[in-house]
Amino acid sequence: MKIRLLTKTDYKKIFELWSATPGVGMRSLDDSEEGIRKFLDRNPGTSFIAESDGVTAGVILSGHDGRRGYIYHTVVREEFRSKGTGHSLVQAVEKAMQQEGINKLALVVFANNKIGNEFWEHTGYSTREDLVYRNKSINDGNV
Repeated sequence: MKIRLLTKTDYKKIFELWSATPGVGMRSLDDSEEGIRKFLDRNPGTSFIAESDGVTAGVILSGHDGRRGYIYHTVVREEFRSKGTGHSLVQAVEKAMQQEGINKLALVVFANNKIGNEFWEHTGYSTREDLVYRNKSINDGNV
């Protein structure tokens, strides 16, 4: 298993993995090739891909705003789960964020994503009961 920085040329591989994984919520513009290229331009050193014998085993998309780090679309192909792939991806992000001076990470998981929520709990990410997550789409084309 090799963990390396995610690059713009990896888009087709990661999009295929995201699309094939139940519970991954994707947006038409944000998760398009152009959207991911823009994200990686802004955050070139904080997203990673796991590969094994030419197979995309997992991916973690993350970035920061200079104050807080955010993790998006963490996916491990089913046959690579429970083998340390997800944990290795998270460790890579945590190390990269520390190197960039980021001290806290946040993420959102769908409430009905049992596998994802169990993974994050096991990895040490706690649920914040004191917050209400809110969002607003400001582009009707980003469905």
